[in-house]
Amino acid sequence: MRTLLALFSALLAYTSAVYATALTYRLEAHEKACFFARVDNKGTKLAFYFAVQSGGAFDVDYSVVGPTDKVILDGTKERQGDFVFTANDVGDYRFCFNNEMSTFAEKMVDFEIAVENEAARAKIPSKQGSSPEQTSVIEESILKISAQLSTISRNQKYFRTRENRNFSTVKSTEKRIFNFSLMESALIMTMAGLQVFIVRFFFQGARKGYV
Repeated sequence: MRTLLALFSALLAYTSAVYATALTYRLEAHEKACFFARVDNKGTKLAFYFAVQSGGAFDVDYSVVGPTDKVILDGTKERQGDFVFTANDVGDYRFCFNNEMSTFAEKMVDFEIAVENEAARAKIPSKQGSSPEQTSVIEESILKISAQLSTISRNQKYFRTRENRNFSTVKSTEKRIFNFSLMESALIMTMAGLQVFIVRFFFQGARKGYV
């Protein structure tokens, strides 16, 4: 029982050292949007994930810039990305999305910024008489659970992105089919009217010839 309590306390200590922000943002055409994360200690790990859920070709330009205006990550026309890097400078890190390449298509972007301060992690509480080996086993268990939770979270994000993109594709295809049906109906009605006009023209010409 004490081992479970120690494990639970360690998990709370581990999660309390991670600060994350997850948002969904509508990026208009010709728009550039930036978001900021504050880092107070060197060596802090930053995790950055994004995925374009809908709009255009499901792609966007992105960049990550440090406090000294140094470009850490960048890419063009990417559908999604998942990165982890170490912050070597203290200050505000800038995460930007750029949709200036699009003429009219707006993009729905899901993204998450997580700041993990390893120095802020509390030590695992241990009972009296416990050996370092037992504490090490608990640490390994925590790392395994954390890795499994990260895997589950990544799979959920992946399937959510696929679902949203498939839904957007189906919706776009449905709209195209509807527009094509309207055009086809209008063309059929135009052809029918033109045929009636031609037939009437021939009969009127034939009557004038008999007269």
